[in-house]
Amino acid sequence: MVLKFHIETFGCQMNVYDSDLVAGILLNNGYVKADSIHKADILFVNTCAIREKAVERVIHKMEQYAHLKLKKGKLKIAGILGCIPQYNSDRLKKELPYIDILCGPDNYDQLPQMISDCLKSKKLQENLDLKKEQNYEDILPFTENTHSAFVTVIRGCNNFCAYCVVPYVRGRERSRSVQSIMTEVKDHVSKSITEITLLGQNVNSYNSDGMNFAQLLNKVSEIDGLRRLRFATSHPKDISDELISVMADNPKVCKHLHLPFQAGSNEVLKRMNRGYTREEYLSKIEKVRKEIPGIALTTDIIVGFPGETDEDFEQTLDVMKRSGFDNSFMFIYSERDLTFAKKNFNDDVPKKVKAERHKRVAELQKQLGIEQIGKDTGSIKEVLVESVSKKRSTEMIGRTDQNRMVIFSRQDGVKEGDYVHVKISRADGVSLFGEIVNLRDGGR
Repeated sequence: MVLKFHIETFGCQMNVYDSDLVAGILLNNGYVKADSIHKADILFVNTCAIREKAVERVIHKMEQYAHLKLKKGKLKIAGILGCIPQYNSDRLKKELPYIDILCGPDNYDQLPQMISDCLKSKKLQENLDLKKEQNYEDILPFTENTHSAFVTVIRGCNNFCAYCVVPYVRGRERSRSVQSIMTEVKDHVSKSITEITLLGQNVNSYNSDGMNFAQLLNKVSEIDGLRRLRFATSHPKDISDELISVMADNPKVCKHLHLPFQAGSNEVLKRMNRGYTREEYLSKIEKVRKEIPGIALTTDIIVGFPGETDEDFEQTLDVMKRSGFDNSFMFIYSERDLTFAKKNFNDDVPKKVKAERHKRVAELQKQLGIEQIGKDTGSIKEVLVESVSKKRSTEMIGRTDQNRMVIFSRQDGVKEGDYVHVKISRADGVSLFGEIVNLRDGGR
């Protein structure tokens, strides 16, 4: 009997990539991808432990799925993958006793054996070892995306930011070989995928085969058929002049940079163990904007970190204003077990104050985003078509080189994966609107 699997993914882009990796492993071992969860024999939920809400959400989701296994008996195996099992497997086993498999990010290649053992013994299979050398070098992921794909180039993290669990659940940094990265990108391009995003907790730390990240970008960009090359995430303390020059000079490297600053106060940054000052961050932003005119910047921000005063928070708003971000991923600080902050700082900022600060950050970002994307009004942008709009079938959605979303009227012959030129007529919220003025290169 051929078993069918379904994977549901929570969390960051690296989790999306890891789910594609798991799919590739399972397909190579004779399993089949189910059309939906209701047709699956095996359910895996790939998880993120970065915030407590993420943990609660996954547990709630698994409770919703319990009837598929306990009452209907359709699911033979229900498993949880990723960071949450690595972070708190005891809680999962206590609250979800019907779970069959718990597997951490470094053990996905063991899943076929774990499934086999589970089917034979009907006992929980658990593999949460952190493996220093695990890079899945020889495994090609499976993606259903027809126009863009993620490729992880470095796993783990060495930074140990005070609030972050990543080094504890994903282990220390290890870079993939240049050859394995090139092989994977070429495989995607051979399937007509033209946009690649290179991933890592800190891509700036990449170092393999004598090649740093800036050099890797140039190397990957040489692949015929690749048109756009993105990356995430950069760490402000490590972004180099060489990388900025590559972004400025290489036409395939997209003009968008995600550079988390987290907090605008030097005192808070020091407690966070971020390794840079506000002055150093703003200096890098200034250099990036000077070297790469028109670049779009996005960031991450945490409000309410232990000890954050009103003055500290005002400095965060100041950095936002000076930087002019297109968008920000904004978080209210929550304590995480294992972290330095949980062990050493009191979570002393009241919830009400945190909520008010989060609201002010969101309001300011809305204003900044409108100002930034509004600059594109009247220009013509090359757009990679991503999909038909879910709201209106007469419209399509795509993204510019700067990762700005564009909504435009649907035209006969235009399909997902095509590149079109769109004249921008207006900006509204975080989206641009316009009309196609011509096709380029017959689409792809």
